[in-house]
Amino acid sequence: MTDKETTQPENTLWRYWRGLGGWNFYFLAKFGLLWYGYLNFHALYNLVFLAFLLMPIPSPRWHRWRHIIAIPIGIGLFYHDTWLPGVNSILSQGSLIASFSAQYILELTGRFINWQMVGAAFVLLIAYLFVTQWVRLTVFTIAALVWLNVANIAGPAMALSPTTNTPATSDTSVVSASTANPGSNQPAANGAPTEANLTAYLEQFYQQEKARVTTFPDTLPSDAQPFDLLIINICSLAWSDMEAVNLQNNPLWSKMDLMFTRFNSATAYSGPASIRLLRASCGQPSHYDLYQPANQQCYLFDNLAKLGFKEQLMLDHSGVFGNYLKALREQADIQAPLMSQAGIGNELASFDGEPIYDDLQLLNRWLEQQKKGSNARTATFFNVIPLHDGNRFVGGNKAADYQPRAQKLFDQLNTFLDELQKSGRKVMVVFVPEHGAALVGDKMQMSGLRDIPSPDITHIPVGIKLIGMQAPHQGGPLEITTPSSYLALSELISRLVDGKVFSAPSVDWKALTQGLPQTAVISENDNAVVMQYQGKFYIRLNAGDWVSYPQ
Repeated sequence: MTDKETTQPENTLWRYWRGLGGWNFYFLAKFGLLWYGYLNFHALYNLVFLAFLLMPIPSPRWHRWRHIIAIPIGIGLFYHDTWLPGVNSILSQGSLIASFSAQYILELTGRFINWQMVGAAFVLLIAYLFVTQWVRLTVFTIAALVWLNVANIAGPAMALSPTTNTPATSDTSVVSASTANPGSNQPAANGAPTEANLTAYLEQFYQQEKARVTTFPDTLPSDAQPFDLLIINICSLAWSDMEAVNLQNNPLWSKMDLMFTRFNSATAYSGPASIRLLRASCGQPSHYDLYQPANQQCYLFDNLAKLGFKEQLMLDHSGVFGNYLKALREQADIQAPLMSQAGIGNELASFDGEPIYDDLQLLNRWLEQQKKGSNARTATFFNVIPLHDGNRFVGGNKAADYQPRAQKLFDQLNTFLDELQKSGRKVMVVFVPEHGAALVGDKMQMSGLRDIPSPDITHIPVGIKLIGMQAPHQGGPLEITTPSSYLALSELISRLVDGKVFSAPSVDWKALTQGLPQTAVISENDNAVVMQYQGKFYIRLNAGDWVSYPQ
């Protein structure tokens, strides 16, 4: 047998294996980010991309063209593997982003750059260039990516590295209400956190929520006591934000009669949050159903209007940004005229340059109107935005720090509660934030970004204060420690709607809060669902697979 007969044919493709070359660094960087939980890694897509890069091509010219074509594909795949907002989400928010000031956009860009990660990438690059002098890394890259694909078969809840998932907790020290509630009507979290079980749990949750509703009385009794309901809806305030600026123990919260310490806002955006609050009398709908017609019994203020409460609406802004006021009219059925803002001063301007009117002045105007008005019962919705990301003091170009803005808002609310006490009016004040400000950020989102309704963003402080009681609550606030959301607020209001609690010689606060509806911790924006299952959080983006929420 001749040497020519023992050699491979000249035209065999196997002679043209060239390895990954610099693409090894691309995959190594991804493996590093994945290890620390910074990627929503799509193993199969990356394996297909690797196969495209490795496929032997005889022509050197076509081989070079493959690398050129691979560059935009690699960039797109890298973006797809991150937790950054999807293209659809960016396009849907395009008109809102266009209204941001140039200074605010520049600030957001600065937050986006993680200099620690840039430094780590530089170190990895030098290490890669050093090691490739002696080691063929393509074999390692292929083995690692194949292993990730095999591991992914075990289920979407499998993580590359160990993680701990613990819900955020508050440090508020108060008396605790009973956590026992056999009628919580939450879906059973049975079985391992597989794709099928997580999806079934979510579907069961929404089916059960459709059947839940608050029953208000048809009429009030003859001995009912008139009072005012004032709901203050605060933008960008979560337990995690207060802890970040050391305001979780502010005196405002110690004045509360009741505190929901495990309240879930169910969303990370203002419009949906306010709609959910004003539709509190029904169970929690999906984000899609939130923008569909609802039964009239779902609208909290409509239920109150049938009992003689006059609807009132206040904003410390125009309501134009994001069509917020329009959403209140169309999806939340708030048709009351907007209380006048004429003559109200402003020290803050929003990120789009509009004035943010002074909240204490607005509240004092509301109180004066209540004193002069002939309405025995009113229900007022007041939305405030001084804590929103990017707000600045008038005359300044830089975004104002969160802490002084929060401190001022708390001081103003404290002062207003004192004024209410002096007024002699009977008022039920409910503080309900829309969502958090994402001051700290996490592995999925930079500070200030709320495209994903993370636990730190949706875990909000909800407080209730009853003013003008014959037998006011003594001591610190009574904590409601069960997982709660808007239906629990609606139920509590229905229990107090006759106002008899204001004239009662004594109040059994534990009985008043016993058995309030519990709601599983599930939050949703239009492109993301975050869900607590068996004590751990899982996320699904763009209707894809479930993965563990990185901690």
